[in-house]
Amino acid sequence: MSTPQVVSRKIGIVKQIVSGDTITIRDQPKDGPPPEKTICLSNIIAPKLARRTIGNSDETKDEPYAWEAREFLRKKLIGEIVTFVEEKTINNRTYGNVWLGKDTSGPSVAEQLVAEGLVSVKSDTRNVTPELQRLQDLENAAKSVEKGKWSSEPLSAHIRDIKWTIESPRGLVDRLGGKPVKAVIEHVRDGSTVRAFLLPDFYYVTLDMAGIRCPKLEAESEEKSLAKEAQFYVESKLLQRTVDIILYSINSNNFVGRIIHPRGDIAELLLNSGFAECVSWSMNNQMKADVLKQYQSAEKSAKDKQLRRWRNYKPPTASLEVSEFSGIVTEIANADAIIVKSQSGDIKKVFLSSIRPPRDKKFQGEECKTLKPKDFRPLYDIPWMFEAREFLRKKLIGKLVKVSIDYIQPAKDNYPEKTCCTITIGKVNIAEMMVSKGLATVVKYRQNDDQRSIHYSELLAAESKAEKSQYGLHAKKDVPLQRIRDVSNDPAAAKSHLQSLKRAREIKGVVEFVTSGSRVKLFVPKEYCLITFLLAGVKAPRAPRITPGAGSGEGEPYGEEALNFTREHCLQKDVDIQVENMESKGSGFIGWLFVDGVNISVALVEEGLAVVSSFLEQGEHYKALKAAEERAKAKKLNIWKDRVEIEVEAEKVEEDKQVVERKINYQEVVVSETTEELHFYAQAVDQRNTFEGLISRLRQELAENPPLPGAYNPRRGDLAAAKFTEDDQWYRVKIEKVSGPNVNVFYIDYGNRETLNVTRVAALPPGFGNDKPFASEYILACVKLPQDHDYKKMAIEAFREDVVTGKTLLLNVEYKVNNIPVATLMDSVTNADIGKGLISYGYLLVEKTRDKRLKQLMVDYKAAEDEAKKSRSNIWEYGDITEDDAKEFGVGR
Repeated sequence: MSTPQVVSRKIGIVKQIVSGDTITIRDQPKDGPPPEKTICLSNIIAPKLARRTIGNSDETKDEPYAWEAREFLRKKLIGEIVTFVEEKTINNRTYGNVWLGKDTSGPSVAEQLVAEGLVSVKSDTRNVTPELQRLQDLENAAKSVEKGKWSSEPLSAHIRDIKWTIESPRGLVDRLGGKPVKAVIEHVRDGSTVRAFLLPDFYYVTLDMAGIRCPKLEAESEEKSLAKEAQFYVESKLLQRTVDIILYSINSNNFVGRIIHPRGDIAELLLNSGFAECVSWSMNNQMKADVLKQYQSAEKSAKDKQLRRWRNYKPPTASLEVSEFSGIVTEIANADAIIVKSQSGDIKKVFLSSIRPPRDKKFQGEECKTLKPKDFRPLYDIPWMFEAREFLRKKLIGKLVKVSIDYIQPAKDNYPEKTCCTITIGKVNIAEMMVSKGLATVVKYRQNDDQRSIHYSELLAAESKAEKSQYGLHAKKDVPLQRIRDVSNDPAAAKSHLQSLKRAREIKGVVEFVTSGSRVKLFVPKEYCLITFLLAGVKAPRAPRITPGAGSGEGEPYGEEALNFTREHCLQKDVDIQVENMESKGSGFIGWLFVDGVNISVALVEEGLAVVSSFLEQGEHYKALKAAEERAKAKKLNIWKDRVEIEVEAEKVEEDKQVVERKINYQEVVVSETTEELHFYAQAVDQRNTFEGLISRLRQELAENPPLPGAYNPRRGDLAAAKFTEDDQWYRVKIEKVSGPNVNVFYIDYGNRETLNVTRVAALPPGFGNDKPFASEYILACVKLPQDHDYKKMAIEAFREDVVTGKTLLLNVEYKVNNIPVATLMDSVTNADIGKGLISYGYLLVEKTRDKRLKQLMVDYKAAEDEAKKSRSNIWEYGDITEDDAKEFGVGR
């Protein structure tokens, strides 16, 4: 039933084309969203557009030419001023006519549609008005020339294939992401979320604008008002406009991307007008740095002007919370929790943002917690938990990392507050790498939850790839079960492993827990078990113990320091162990533990944090332990700090002896280089951790800030960095000579030399020249090379074999020549004197000295030389060669 109305002309702006015969027009804007009217064009019928499934309504397809009719009007009218006349209302629908412009002088919109053959004219033989007759004439003309829907083309060619639902959103991002795709904005859900058709394939997508967020329409009070204003702002600029969309990632079921309009970036305009705020997690790394800078600058401008959502904004005072820091990883607390020691010395526990470690679905939820067995061990009993922890341990323990705080997760229920971060080593995001290997999953957030990793989209992409490849947690079979036996508190079970551990001698292990300075818990992969391990040869002071329900028990002086020393050097590190025996009572194994070649028993004693056990028998490590203890006593380190020696007379006798006796103060070293003059360069074993840490940080610094080849101008005497030819790695060097493009360098931490092209040499980064060279030059004591060239070459080769790189030796400095220390070397395993051995095999000659302290050493060396002469070994094969050297022999130093 129709309602007659007074015909009056009105002017408005076209907001939206609902279909080929229906137009939404709004008043020209003043303050806030203006009123609007939907007009159905009189006397014509347009083909119906496709509809997606909503509620109980079924999906429909386009009628032929429905899209062409809608597009004809969209391109002609959207955003334009029109004149319209309301003629009648039938069933709540208003019918009328629309003209482009501010008057009715030109053809109506209905007439233009009919002339293009895009709509049909209603047949009304009872009441043929001049307007209807005009439309019928135009329709007949379109039919006569086969225009539009009246053409002979197949109708199927004018029906869209719309993809209302996208089966693989991630696949679409992988295929189209990063490049502009033409699109038409179909709906503005809120200021930062739209729906659009991607052309030409008609993918129907919901898009969140990357890098920003506007208030939601579901918000309350003032926020809701601002949300409506932001929605209108975007509608007025984007609704049914043709734009370019760049897809970056997905967020739940929505795509995340950027909308590029010929007149500007809508996201930047929203920020500049105070409608939106920057959201860091959706600032995809594919967005150019200058775009991100523009967004942040636009937000700052709105804050400064206190526009809209920033009306009550006050600039923050200096932040008390550090948002980024660097530090050394000391412990992997869980598959997503890491302990980091910052450069200031603070210990911080941080969590990896937006990821979830492996979980056992059987024990999730409060009602399932009671089902856990008493001996349940999450690290070993939850599938993939051990592999996730091991991945982090091998990648991070002892390494310098960069920690960027993304958000603070507040305390909830019985869980404490969490500092959630992105951790990178070099340029690698550890969380992303874990997810890509299937060792963690990505947390799925609510649509408006912005507390997430700044690299959230990359995490989702990594998870998608892991799912496709069925890595780790996504594997459908071959799920690892860690049947690791804990024998640390089971004497009988532990004893069954004793013989195999003793036979193997050097065994690989991982320190899982440190009980005290000399007692640790180890995982032994070879035996697939956990054991208690006691450091041989030492007794460390007892550390304080905290017993649940009983408080803390007092420890001995320096017990906590000893505990911390062992934790710092051993916890979660790969170690080598040599098992000697077991406790007489208990399940602990006794033996030697080495970290990067350093004997931890000796290291503890050296620091004055343990004493040499009175039960230690003379053995291969006894001398090193006693020497370390004497050095700690002399320096009065820690437990020796307050001890007073009672036997003063014994000390006096000892001092008297030192006047006439040789001083022995063995130092564990590794020979890194030998020369043709029988000089050698040695590195102190107790400095190895410091040295390797320095080199690791140097390489990491140069990897993050690679030097430009040839940019460095080397000068003689400079400390620099150079890439060694054999392994193509960076080391510290001293420039010895520059000849055009060739540079002679001396590797100060090893003692070797090399000539390199100038492109392989770079300036040493600041702070890396402060440490002294880790290799020192020495001369082998009381020996000399034969004069004959062949014998000399043979002697040098024999010496190199005896001090092969990596072998731990004991070095004792005897005296100096031209300020170069002259030293003896002993094999740390056999206690054999290297120099004496070379003399006894006829490779070297004895060089006498008048130093009374070395009298016994000279006797031993001379006896070895006499034995070589008798057996005519090597240089003595043709008899005594010392007659030619009589004048030199005996000259003291």
